[in-house]
Amino acid sequence: MPKLIKNGRVVSDDRTLLTLAEGETPAEVAVPAGPVLVPLPVWLARREELAARAAAGELGVWLDAGEDPAALAGDLAQLAVIAVNFPKFTDGRGYSSATLLRTRLGYTGELRAIGVVLRDQFNYLTRCGFDALQPPADRYSDAELEAAVASIHDFSEPYQGAVTPGQPLFRRARRAA
Repeated sequence: MPKLIKNGRVVSDDRTLLTLAEGETPAEVAVPAGPVLVPLPVWLARREELAARAAAGELGVWLDAGEDPAALAGDLAQLAVIAVNFPKFTDGRGYSSATLLRTRLGYTGELRAIGVVLRDQFNYLTRCGFDALQPPADRYSDAELEAAVASIHDFSEPYQGAVTPGQPLFRRARRAA
């Protein structure tokens, strides 16, 4: 079972990540039973059919790099989990998607980073609003994941404002008169 860092703890994850195979269409792909993350095109094509599972917390949606998070604006209240895919280490579009979901769209549920999510990015991902980080399966041992959790807060006072913290350092710091 894959591991995931969720709210500062390493936990096992039982969610299946549904991907479309070559030639499959979003309207026809079989959605497995149990906890699952479906791609945005599947959600958009079958929203009515999948809404009850989403409302029960069993089904979440994942966005690929470049997909607009605003496509989920009307559905955020019923989605317990939204994942954002990082197809490669150098693709930073997922950071923008997370920030948009948290700030402009007001999403408060679990926001998960999936795909090529590496330890070097963990601090930045949490600052952009991700509260769950799912590195590639078998990339890190349990001990390495625990060490990564401890290192997320190595930088105690970032200069820039982000989702967390919202203000830059010069706005947060108190100066003596």
